[in-house]
Amino acid sequence: MTISTMRAARMHDVGKAMQIETLPLPEPGPGEVRVAVHACNVVPNLANVLSNWTTWFPQNPLPTLPAIFGLDPAGVVDAVGPGVDESRIGERVYVNPGRVCTTCRACRDGYPTTCESYAFAGYFGFTPSSPALLDRYSGGLAEYMIAPQYALVGLADDTEFEAAARFGYLGTMYSALHKLDPQPGQTLLVNGISGTLGIGAALLAPQLGVTTIYGTGRDRALLDRVRALCPDRIRTHSLHDGPVEEWIARETDGRGADLYVDALGPGAPHSTFLGGLRSLARGGRAVNIGAIAGEIPIDVHSMMDGQQSLIGSVWFTPAEGQAMSDMAAVGALDLSVLEHRRYPLESVNEAISQVDGSRAGGFANFVVCPTRP
Repeated sequence: MTISTMRAARMHDVGKAMQIETLPLPEPGPGEVRVAVHACNVVPNLANVLSNWTTWFPQNPLPTLPAIFGLDPAGVVDAVGPGVDESRIGERVYVNPGRVCTTCRACRDGYPTTCESYAFAGYFGFTPSSPALLDRYSGGLAEYMIAPQYALVGLADDTEFEAAARFGYLGTMYSALHKLDPQPGQTLLVNGISGTLGIGAALLAPQLGVTTIYGTGRDRALLDRVRALCPDRIRTHSLHDGPVEEWIARETDGRGADLYVDALGPGAPHSTFLGGLRSLARGGRAVNIGAIAGEIPIDVHSMMDGQQSLIGSVWFTPAEGQAMSDMAAVGALDLSVLEHRRYPLESVNEAISQVDGSRAGGFANFVVCPTRP
C-alpha cells in the first residue's frame, strides 16, 4: 500500500516540548535518498540545543521552526531521487548529519567539515549560511527523512540500528584519534573517558595501536567498568583522588602522555582541561572534542618549548564513519557494550529528559525508534 504521510516530532518554540504530528511524506530530489528511520540517538546535548542554544551560542543557528530535530539516525533506504542508483533501495545505513554545500573551496579540496555552510541536520549550523542546509535536511526524529547520498554510511547486516545510531559520538572520537595518528608504543590520555564521548576511546584506541590509555572521570564504579573493557591497556583515575597531571606524572615517571583527547563538556572545570595539557610529553599532541566552554589561559610558551600542539576537531566525515562501520563489521569495534534504552516516537520528550540522569555514563545509549525493522 502506498503511503503519503508520516509521523514526526517537531519543536515549534525554543524550550517547548516536541509535538507528534502527521506530515506529508518527503520526496528525495536529485542526488538524495529517503530513509525509513529505525533508530535515532538522543545525544546528551540535545536538551541544551532545544532550550538554551539561542542564548548560549546565537552565532550557531537553529533550523527554522517548527523543525524536526534528531542528530544520529539509522535505518533503511526506501526511495531514491534522480541520479541515485536504485540498487541503494534496501541498503542499511547510518546517516551522517554533516551537511555541506559541495561547491566551496573546502568542499572542493576534500575537507567537508570545514565547509563554509557546514551544518548538523536536525541540530544546528556553524555559519550564517547554514540555515539553507538546515531547512532542506531535517533530523531523524521522524518515520522518514531525506538525506544526500554523500552522507550515507553502509552498515553490516549484523550491526543493530540502535548501535549504529551511536556512531555520532563514537565517530567524533574516531576522527580525533585519526588526527592524532597514534603509533604503537604511544600513550593516550582521555579526560572524561567514562562519558558518552570518552568511552569511544576505550573501544577504539586499543584497535588503533595505542599501547596504554589513561582515562579520567569522577565516578569510580564507571571507571572500573571502562577499565574492564581492556584491562591490560586501560588505566583509570578518579579526579576525586587528585589532579590529572599529578597522576600522569606518577604513571609515566614524569615523562607525560604522548597524546591527549579532552572529551569534557561545556560545563566542565577548566582546571581539568589545563591539567591534561600539562600532562603532555615533549612533542605531545592534543585534540579537543568535548566543547569545554569559555576563554582558557594556555601557556603557549611552554607548548612552544615542548613542541606541542592543540587542535579542535568537529564531528567526522562519512569516509571516517564508513571505516568505523567496517571495524564494527569485523569485530574490531565492539558495540555490544552499549545498553540500549529504547523509546517510541511518542515518548521523545521523556527520552530527552532522561539522558542526563543516567547512572551508566557512556554505556547508556538512548534511542528513539520511529519505525521498526
